[in-house]
Amino acid sequence: MSNSSGDADALIHILYIDDDEELALLMQKNLLRRGFSVEWAENGAAGLARLGEGGIDAVVLDHVLADETGLDILPCIAAMPDHPPVIYATGSDDTSIAVAALKAGADDYMLKEISADYFDLLAAALEQALERARFRRETAQAQEVIRQQRDLAEMLLTEVNHRIANSLGLVGALIRMQSSMTKDQVAIDALHETQMRINAIASVHRRLYTNRQIGSVQLDEYLNSLLTELEASMRDDKRPHRIVLTAEPVNLATDKVITLGLIVSELVTNAFKYAYPDSVPGEIRVLVDQTDEILRVIVEDDGAGFDPSSPARGTGLGTRILTAMAASLKSDFAYDPGHDGTKATLVFSLHEGK
Repeated sequence: MSNSSGDADALIHILYIDDDEELALLMQKNLLRRGFSVEWAENGAAGLARLGEGGIDAVVLDHVLADETGLDILPCIAAMPDHPPVIYATGSDDTSIAVAALKAGADDYMLKEISADYFDLLAAALEQALERARFRRETAQAQEVIRQQRDLAEMLLTEVNHRIANSLGLVGALIRMQSSMTKDQVAIDALHETQMRINAIASVHRRLYTNRQIGSVQLDEYLNSLLTELEASMRDDKRPHRIVLTAEPVNLATDKVITLGLIVSELVTNAFKYAYPDSVPGEIRVLVDQTDEILRVIVEDDGAGFDPSSPARGTGLGTRILTAMAASLKSDFAYDPGHDGTKATLVFSLHEGK
C-alpha cells in the first residue's frame, strides 16, 4: 500500500477493538506508516457504536476483552448491513478459536504478537480483506445491474406478448365478423377453422404475459384453456361432444407449445366434425404424458374411424398443417389402425435441437 501517511483522506480507516490501550497505541503508530489510520474502542459496545457511525473500512477485533470475547461481538458486526471486513486477532494458538471466528463471519485471523513482522502481516491481511470486500461489492453491484436488466427485459417481453395476443385477438374478431357476413357454408367453415387456429396461437401469448412466464408455458394448463375454448365454440345440438383432457404437468418452450397447440386443435376439430353422426354425443380424449425426455400426445375418439390414405373430406389444409407441424417438431406422428375409432399419436423429444 503506497498511501501517504500525511494525507488523512488517503488513509484506510481501521477500528481496533481491544481492552489493551498500550497495544492500541502501538497499533496506531505501526499501521500509520503503512497507510492505515487506527481508531481504538476499548470494548464491544464502544466498537459497535463507532461502526454505527460509519466511515470504518476494516476492523481488527481482539479475542480476549475485559468482560467478553471477540466471539461475542463478531456476530453483531456480521449482522450489520454492508459491514466492513474483520480480522480476528488472538494470542492463543488454539485453532478452534480461529475456526469459530471464521464461521462467525471474520475474513481472516492473526496470531497476535508484538513484532514488526506482525504488523507487516496484519497490514497485508487487511489489504487482502479489503480487496475481497471490494470484489464482493462490485459483484453484488454487477448482479444488481443484471437483475434490473433482466426485469426490464421480462417487462418488455411481457408487453410484447400482450400486444401480440391483442393483435391476434383483433384478427380473430375480424375473421368472425367476416364469417357472419358470408352465406357460403364452405367459406364460413374455413373462416371458423382459421379463427380457431389464430386463437390457439393467441392463447399461448396470453398465458405468457398473464403468468409472467418467459420463453416457456405450462403445457397442461395451456391445453386445458385451449380445449375449453374449442369445446365452447364447436359444441351445439348437432355436435354435442365433450373433450376430456388427461395431462401431466410439463413445462415446454413457447415455440413447441404453439406447434403442439395447432396440432391438437386440428385433431380435435376433425374429431368434432367427422367422428360421430349428427346429434349423437361423443367423447374426444386428449392425453399427454412424459417418460424421461420423451413427450407423447394422443388425440382419440370412439367414432367412425379415419383412413389417412382416403381423400380429404374438406380442403385438405388441415392434413397439410398437421404434416408440417409434426415435421417441425421432428416428431413421430401416426394413426393407430387397430383403434376402434380414430387415434392419432405424436411422440417427440423435449430437448430436440437444444
